[in-house]
Amino acid sequence: MKITFHGAAQTVTGSKHLIQLNNGTKILLDCGLFQGHGSNTDQMNRHFGFDPKTIDFLVLSHAHIDHSGLIPRLVAEGFKGDIIATPATYALCKILLQDSAKIQENDVWYANKRRQRENLDLFEPLYTMEDALTALSFFKRVKYATPYQITEGVKLVFEDAGHIIGSASVHLDIEEDGELKRISFSGDVGRYKDLILKAPKYFRQADYILLESTYGDTLHEDAAPATEKLLQLINETCIQKKGKLIIPAFSVGRTQELLYSLNALELAGKLPDLKYYVDSPLSEKATMVVKSFPWNFNDNVQEVLKVDDDPFDFKGLHYIEDADESKSLNSDPSPMVIISSSGMAEAGRVKHHIRNNIENPNNTILLVGYAEPSSLAGRLKNGVNPVSIFGTKYQVNARIASLQSMSAHGDQSDLLQFLNGQDKLELKKIFLVHGEPDTQFTFKTELEKHGYHDIEIPHRHQSFDL
Repeated sequence: MKITFHGAAQTVTGSKHLIQLNNGTKILLDCGLFQGHGSNTDQMNRHFGFDPKTIDFLVLSHAHIDHSGLIPRLVAEGFKGDIIATPATYALCKILLQDSAKIQENDVWYANKRRQRENLDLFEPLYTMEDALTALSFFKRVKYATPYQITEGVKLVFEDAGHIIGSASVHLDIEEDGELKRISFSGDVGRYKDLILKAPKYFRQADYILLESTYGDTLHEDAAPATEKLLQLINETCIQKKGKLIIPAFSVGRTQELLYSLNALELAGKLPDLKYYVDSPLSEKATMVVKSFPWNFNDNVQEVLKVDDDPFDFKGLHYIEDADESKSLNSDPSPMVIISSSGMAEAGRVKHHIRNNIENPNNTILLVGYAEPSSLAGRLKNGVNPVSIFGTKYQVNARIASLQSMSAHGDQSDLLQFLNGQDKLELKKIFLVHGEPDTQFTFKTELEKHGYHDIEIPHRHQSFDL
């Protein structure tokens, strides 16, 4: 048996890990879109490093696009196997993959208008809406803690990873040639003190672990102070300076955490009387999906539900669907809070909001999660000034603020706790995935201090025999 790392290898996007059994069976763990790699991104997404027609099964840890976003292309290139995911992951993929397909088609349509005028070869979208709809028909839904026989000799169990609704760590028991190999893939590990979700679940002993490492060198602040910091930024930006607070936020996970925090401020009688906009049709749909799985909420949210039947709604909240209404926010001088996708500010309406507000010192751009360094959010976070947006350079006069503690990814302490139930002597190897190289090497050193051994940091397309 061997495993090959085709994505999220010394980077945080494009999650794809391929297990090949001795009998030729191929099981792909995740099929994510690469994001934020500049001019290389498109080519990275067009070439898998393997033939999709040869893949027998796809096991999906969760619905975030950097884990699921290339599924329609996989199908378009000949994959015909089962896509195995939790019910909530399927529900989110129904909206996320169609939205992604729409983006692929629209981006190519706009690019081709110019290329046609210049008599250049036309682009093809990564995939189409038809591909996304076809891919959704391949999903098989499996609940948490429910053994599922993928094929002869291969058994799967999902456990709650606490990252977003439906997120799972993947645990495979693979028996071949009379030997049992236990392989666990963390997916993305959530927080043990998450605002909304239950903590990541304990999982059984493994021989090999694929472990995400996004914040392997970081300790987050507690989530509760994040709500107070959010209130402080609203007061300083919108009340004192009469400016706009722009928050790039992923439609799934981060947007709901922000809404929950703002609702908590209203319940406490602290929320300023302002307009709060969620400018993302996808975020509205995702919030409806999140609300439909309340049994995934932690005890604190269950208590809130006893006094508030919707912990994601509050006075002053408006969802914007129409593009013209979105554009009108940029000409409205009123102080306001705008939450809009994407989280890395690489696409979507938030990029326009940043462009229109970045040169005004009364405004604040608040970054609330991981941002790939070369993405717009990453460049702002790292102090780049001026920044290029849609090919034009803008002076960064707005305040750039960050709320690290709102990350849905576990920090170093959470990741160590996630591993805590493992017998280090039985554990044969840990592969660190989904992290930047400097972070991964720091985390590897920390793991070794805690007694873990045989830790690999694979590069893209690198294979290992198990």
